[in-house]
This record gives sequence, C-alpha cells and structure tokens, in this order.
Amino acid sequence: MSASLTVNKGAQNLSADLGPDLAAAVDLAKAEKALSTRKAYGSDFRLFEVWCKVKGVSALPASPETVAAFLAAETGNGSKPSTLGRRVAIRYAHKLAHLGTPTDSEAVKATLRGIRRTVGAAKVRKAPAVAATVRAMVALAPEGLKGVRDRALLLLGFAGAFRRSELVALDVADIAETETGLLVTIRRSKTDQDGEGVTIAIARGDVACPARALREWLYASGIEAGPIFRPINKAATVSQERLTDRSVANIVKAYAERAGFDASLFSGHSLRSGFLTSAAAKGASIFKMMDVSRHKSVDTLRGYVRDAELFKDHAGAGLL
Repeated sequence: MSASLTVNKGAQNLSADLGPDLAAAVDLAKAEKALSTRKAYGSDFRLFEVWCKVKGVSALPASPETVAAFLAAETGNGSKPSTLGRRVAIRYAHKLAHLGTPTDSEAVKATLRGIRRTVGAAKVRKAPAVAATVRAMVALAPEGLKGVRDRALLLLGFAGAFRRSELVALDVADIAETETGLLVTIRRSKTDQDGEGVTIAIARGDVACPARALREWLYASGIEAGPIFRPINKAATVSQERLTDRSVANIVKAYAERAGFDASLFSGHSLRSGFLTSAAAKGASIFKMMDVSRHKSVDTLRGYVRDAELFKDHAGAGLL
C-alpha cells in the first residue's frame, strides 16, 4: 500500500535509541491485519490512486467528495456493492498515514447506501461441492502425481471444511493419523488471528477416504516434512514451496468441469460450504458442525441448515 505507518510530529524529537524498536512497532502494527487482507487493501488502494491521478485529485489525503465520486465511478464500471464496501480500505491507508478518514463522512456513507439501494447488495453465492459432487470430482482424478495430490486436497478440504488459506497452510507436522481418522491442527485462521490454534477431527470415509488419500499423496511425493500441498511442474517434480490459495480455487473449478458441472459456479469456498450443506442435509447437530468448521456464530450455520431443509415438510407439498 502506498500509505505507510509514519511517526507523528509529536514523536519526531524522541531519542534516536528508539529507532529500531519503533521500526519493530511499525511492523507489528501492520501485522494486525492478515497478509491476505493487507494485499487486498493494497490492491484496492492502488486502483483508487490510479483513478485519482487520471482525475488530477489527491489520493492521500483524499476528500470525502473524491471518495464518493470514485465509488460512483466504480459502480458505473460494474463493481458490486460488496466490492465497493471493501474498497473503503481507503480508510485504512489514511489511518496508517495519521490522516483524517474521509470514509467517515456522511457523504461517503450516503453514497454507499444509495449504491446498495440502486444496484442491490445481494451476494452471488457459489455452488457448494456437496459429498456426491466431491466423490464425482475425485473419481476423475488422472493418474500421476498431480492426480494423487488433487484427490487428497479435494477430500481433505471437504472433510475438514477448510478455508482455502487454511488448507494450503497445513504442514506434515499438523497431521496425526489415528484408527478412527485424522487429527488436524489448524495453527491460524480467519477467526483465530492470534494463532491460538485448534485441532479438529476428520472421519474416515467408506467410498473416498481423506486419510487414505493423504497418506497416498505423502508417500508418492516423498514429502516427510514441511508444506503438504505443493506445486508440481511439467517434469513431475514436486516443489519445496506450498500451493497458493488461488491454486485451490483453480483445482476445484477444474475438477468441477471434469465432472460435468459449470465451473463458474464453484470456488475455493465450495469445499467448505459443501461439507456444511451435506452435514446439515444428513441431520448433523449444528454444534458438531461447528466443531469441524470452527464458526463462531450459530446464526451463520443456521443458513446451511435452512438451505438443506427448504423442501423438508414443505407447506405446499401435495397441494397441486
């Protein structure tokens, strides 16, 4: 992000001995946001900077009128209200630079409200990769290392209701196999920014077993430590690096298409939502679902239960 955390005027006369510690404080302050969030904020602010340069106005500091005009222009370009709400990361840039935040202005807030009323704020939901879908996808995994890796990734991602960032962050040391399944330690997540960590249980499967698929991948790849899921080049050489979360989304889309589904309806989140939708349809306890998904709010999971039971005891059943 172009804006950087700076020392305010009142701190300019502090002893030079504070220099190294103050620099460390700057880095720690930036770390309050997840890396993915900081990247998204940086990308959004760069778009705003480019727009401001074309219009000949200041991006930092920006006036409320400039921000409101930018939001209106982005709406005209087809940006969704949910995207525009995130682009008010302009606020974060101003806070880091010790500047007043133009997004607090009623003019900006009113513009966003007007955009939502005019365009609509309903989010486009991606399709859940439910159990039957995942089984169809992994059944089409090709021979070779990539097929073995992808099968393990899809089955583990589904069975653990993982966010894609959590899935690619897993190391061999985070997995323990038991007679009844896998114990997986998630060291940090979207809802655990302090890194307290949590261990979840993943049950074995009768038709497509995530524990067996993972064991086969680790054996075939020769991975004994470090990242579990890694890129594989055309020469079938396994990288030392870990896959990106974007790679997870691409793999899900690719296998959805292989199985005859519309790939555009699926995303990296489809594995997580698919597990919850499938568990709800099977009548699983919402609290047992939370044990796996680690949701903090019961209300969020109620949506999956409702979706799974839309036609159960339907009031209109048998009327026509």
